[in-house]
Amino acid sequence: MTSSVVEAEDGPWGRLTDHIGLGVVSARFDRDLLEEVLNRTGRKEKRSRRLPAHVMIRYVIAMGLFAAESYDEVMRRLVGNLRRLGSWDDDWQVPTKSAITQARQRLGAEPMKALFERAAVPVAGPGTKGAWLARRRLMAIDATSFDVADTEQNVERFGRMGSGPKASAYPKLHVAALAECGSHAVVGAVLGGCRTGERTLAADLSGTAGPDMLVMADAGLYSFELFSTFAATGADLAWRIGASVSVGVLRWLSDGSYHALIYAPGLSAARRARLVEQARAGQDIPAEVARLVRVVEYTVPDRNPDGDLIVVVTTVTDPHDIPATDLAGAYHQRWEEETAFDEIKTDLRGRGEILRSKTPDLVEQQLWGLLLAHYAIRALLLQAADPAGYDPDRMSFVKGLRVVRRQVTDQAAITP
Repeated sequence: MTSSVVEAEDGPWGRLTDHIGLGVVSARFDRDLLEEVLNRTGRKEKRSRRLPAHVMIRYVIAMGLFAAESYDEVMRRLVGNLRRLGSWDDDWQVPTKSAITQARQRLGAEPMKALFERAAVPVAGPGTKGAWLARRRLMAIDATSFDVADTEQNVERFGRMGSGPKASAYPKLHVAALAECGSHAVVGAVLGGCRTGERTLAADLSGTAGPDMLVMADAGLYSFELFSTFAATGADLAWRIGASVSVGVLRWLSDGSYHALIYAPGLSAARRARLVEQARAGQDIPAEVARLVRVVEYTVPDRNPDGDLIVVVTTVTDPHDIPATDLAGAYHQRWEEETAFDEIKTDLRGRGEILRSKTPDLVEQQLWGLLLAHYAIRALLLQAADPAGYDPDRMSFVKGLRVVRRQVTDQAAITP
């Protein structure tokens, strides 16, 4: 670096890299929060670097905002505001791809994960449209996968779907996530290889659920064990079950739903029948073998022309608390998480694109950056929707992304 840049680093503006930011996104992840995360994960530098760790956290988030751009072009967008601040030198060069990669390797994935866990919290307020049902925050669990760069290390960590000639072209990173339906904000995520089952990953999401939530999930995620794990958090649940799941009917309720037992796997038909008799007689049922739930059954003719029966089991056992029709209507909010995944995979990452990082640690780091970028934009859209009385579902994520990208780009009058 030239002497004039060194002088600028020592001048009233502080270090040159202190000025690197992401505009409105930086307001969501401020410098104090970044320093807290770096200290907690042991990534705080002991000596001054050209690309300090707090800059690289912002850089990885920027990779999520500009996924189609080269590594050095993403850095150019970050340093665009240095000229305006006076911390600029014509001889200053954007770090090379190799230098950026080395800085990412020093940072690792752990600070990005810790930042997400620290910052990604539900954002819907009491007046947010479509976010609540009977004082419960509507949440959904789902899973998806991302293609990653075809390297030996990535194949070893994440695996391929299928085998032999039918194996997937790229290794796949599997993600299970908990999302807030009203805002589309992803507030919990677990990463794993594509051969790790959805239920196994989803079990680690239970720590993000809480008593003020109604957590919904599709039939593919249902198991007695996973249902019980989430119920133990104090959250209420509304999970769809498939035809293969046996329930023991106890009594019909005024709204057309009914109380029933769901069973731990491996119980004989005779044992299940005895448990039903005990429950009808008012006897306690051991929680490790069966659980009392309320069952709501319905069809949606315009979406299921053949009259496909939808069966949802819920921990909300009082029909006066949430009537069956309200619960059935709310359950379809679960699809909002599908929309959130589409925003991440199509609008941010780009349709059909892969996570191009060559090593598993950097793949996971990049994925956390995508999740943080999506969260920041969704939080921004909700801040715009609530005062205007809009449903956040009507706020275009693509337009919000363009605004954020433009805000970052407008800081850069010229490239370094």
